[in-house]
Amino acid sequence: MSIPMDTQCIQCYLRRNLELVRPLGDEAKATAFARELMGLICALPESAPSPYLGPEVSELLNRMYGLPIDRFREEKLQSNRFVLERLDTIRETVRSAPDPVFAGLQMAILGNYLDFSALQGKVSFEKLGEMLRSALEMELDAGTYHRLRRELAEAKTLLYLTDNAGEIGFDRVFAEELARAYPQLSITFCVRGGIAANDATREDAEVMGIPFPVIDSGSTIAGFPLDRLGSDAHRAIRESDVILAKGMGNAETMLGCGYNVYYAFLVKCPRFVERFQKPMFTPILAAERAEG
Repeated sequence: MSIPMDTQCIQCYLRRNLELVRPLGDEAKATAFARELMGLICALPESAPSPYLGPEVSELLNRMYGLPIDRFREEKLQSNRFVLERLDTIRETVRSAPDPVFAGLQMAILGNYLDFSALQGKVSFEKLGEMLRSALEMELDAGTYHRLRRELAEAKTLLYLTDNAGEIGFDRVFAEELARAYPQLSITFCVRGGIAANDATREDAEVMGIPFPVIDSGSTIAGFPLDRLGSDAHRAIRESDVILAKGMGNAETMLGCGYNVYYAFLVKCPRFVERFQKPMFTPILAAERAEG
């Protein structure tokens, strides 16, 4: 259950965090930080995925370098603002498409680009604007999509696990189309239980005007950690007919869980390139359970 850290994850985690701290102090301090970071990695259970490190690393960065726990706050505000300003246009594009549900899914996956943690220093709103213009050209696995549609037609409850701030606006448009296509479907959004990189929280859901019930994971891990969920999230995942999990963090913490999960994200790290045999930034729609 979940994708445990391997050498690629460890190398990436060290590289990204050392690139962050080196300009903030001298080499001796960066080395001391690296030693403490490696200690946190070594203390992590062998089966744990990398998002489990997030809260402890944020505290370490705060203690040693004074970086705020909510260090992506400005990026989150900018992401929300970017999407809110374009929300009506995104909605119009989706609703005028031949298959609005598919178009909504394309937009929702496109929004997964807004990941300032995984794509450290490489997210561009100008690039996202370009991607929006070609969003409906996105290719997804047709068999998995039609299977999802069949299951949603029979389902009563959908748990929508969100990922990043800003991205949650794209999720809103997609969920609105799901609600139009399946009026019997009760949709619940789930955000993070507190500050977790630039992931969406209740504050972001409120800013984005999510018109569905919103719960949180009960955790500040940037994923959906099944062994650390709050009571609302734990109940929701047990009782939901279908679960849509957006983003790599949710996939990292849930793959192999056995629930009826559909994963939707952009490939943004070498580990996922290897696992799915797809290049960087390939859109993925994958099912947890084998069909049959």
